[in-house]
Amino acid sequence: MSGRMLVVGSGQMGGGIAETAARSGFEVFLWDSVPQMTDKALGTIRAHLDRGVQKGEIKSEDRQVVLDRISVLPNLESVSSVDLVIEAIIEEEKQKRELFRRLGELFDPSTILASNTSSISISRLASHVPNPGRVIGMHFMNPVPVMRLVEVIAGGLTHDTTVTQVKTWAEKMDKTAVVVQDYPGFISNRILMPMINEAIFALQEGVATKEGIDTVMKLGMNHPMGPLTLADFIGLDTCLAIMNVLYEGFKDSKYRPAPLLQKMVDAGLLGRKSGRGFYEYSLM
Repeated sequence: MSGRMLVVGSGQMGGGIAETAARSGFEVFLWDSVPQMTDKALGTIRAHLDRGVQKGEIKSEDRQVVLDRISVLPNLESVSSVDLVIEAIIEEEKQKRELFRRLGELFDPSTILASNTSSISISRLASHVPNPGRVIGMHFMNPVPVMRLVEVIAGGLTHDTTVTQVKTWAEKMDKTAVVVQDYPGFISNRILMPMINEAIFALQEGVATKEGIDTVMKLGMNHPMGPLTLADFIGLDTCLAIMNVLYEGFKDSKYRPAPLLQKMVDAGLLGRKSGRGFYEYSLM
């Protein structure tokens, strides 16, 4: 067994982290404030494992072994000791701060507390936790079971031993860990989100159609999907939240969110998860 892990939040990211960790031998505890979300996550994990069996990527007997490594918790107090907690809730700093304050009170000072945040300051989250040296960023890419990268974000007070241990755990999950410092957006979203935001500005200004913009980036830059399709996949609300973190963090107008992005989020057009963003999707 590679260790005991608690994943808090069982949406697309949390469920993917739980699946990846269980496949890699971790004993995984999964909790969400909305119980239906854990049911949905387990259903997705089962479907992924079934597909793996059908493709010959996993033995049928190993499917149940992986599922048996995942336990759903009725509340956070239900598990007394884990080696690592990974927070994967909504990308909203106030909610993350409150959760980290609670985690810091619940778990032993030796327990490493990681956030899957894609943009929020690890140093600020750590300031609400006793022993802030154990707090770190562990930013997985989406979809977690497929993407190989994990950004390991060292906050201002994160201990070197915490960084080393988290890198080791990431590598046990067959990920490539890249250590980055605690600046808004880190590396991935500091570069990616302004590109998506600029694509939205281009659409807003009528430079090209949404299909044209995506095709240029796919065929011209060899991107697997265009920036507007990618924005829908990530969630336009998440894109907006990250752009606001960059804008407020750097105080630089080049990070100003496109008005069209704000307008679409205000209208509830969030991308795949709402059935409509720049494109339309089936929610079935």
